[in-house]
Amino acid sequence: MNMPFYVSPEQLMKDRADFARKGIGRGRSVVVIAYDQGIAFATHNPSRSLHKISEIYDRIAFAAVGKYNEFENLRVAGVRYADLRGYSYDRADVNARGLANAYAQTLGTVFTTESKPLEVELVVAEVGPSPAQDQIYRLSYDGSVADETGFVVMGGQAEQLGRDLGEVWHPGLTLPEALRLAVATLGGADAHDGDAAQGIPANQLEVAVLDRTRPRRAFRRLTGAVLAGLLEEMPEEAPDGP
Repeated sequence: MNMPFYVSPEQLMKDRADFARKGIGRGRSVVVIAYDQGIAFATHNPSRSLHKISEIYDRIAFAAVGKYNEFENLRVAGVRYADLRGYSYDRADVNARGLANAYAQTLGTVFTTESKPLEVELVVAEVGPSPAQDQIYRLSYDGSVADETGFVVMGGQAEQLGRDLGEVWHPGLTLPEALRLAVATLGGADAHDGDAAQGIPANQLEVAVLDRTRPRRAFRRLTGAVLAGLLEEMPEEAPDGP
């Protein structure tokens, strides 16, 4: 008689976590960064049709790394959740915290009960009337949620890139400053792989913002000449002293 194969719960959870982290780490990084008038999202993504950054609701956006089909299913579920809640109650009742909690339940359930965890990491962000009221939630493959302040880096060399970004990010950045910082962070991924940091052309970037100055729908994509102009825009030099 064959003996049943036994794996301890601790080893099973560790194996699932390692599997998910490897899948996420193979993806290109996404940077989410707060600026004075909202929240910006950027990633190196040559595709014009397969988005890693998307609108969920009026003032809420979603960014993801990992397996596209898995996080696309989560995005669609999030849109349905937001639409149903806004229709059943009030549009003001749809917020990033509630959506993050719903995603956390889904991710946690799959991680503990299914044979394979979801190879995804998510950010759900909501722009508020002021920077102090902005919300940025980072969700891991196991359903854990982190309430982030200022910026998030996911995928690739996220840990090292996040440390580098934390050394230079500060509140009150303008949009051009925030975008140049995000793109420099994305370009630094190659440097940590042993190559020199590379500039990423605007047509190879996927960039979007939640702009608090826009009425109702805050989400907009930045492409083409608009994006190139923002990346090239330099801050004015301070006048020389007397």
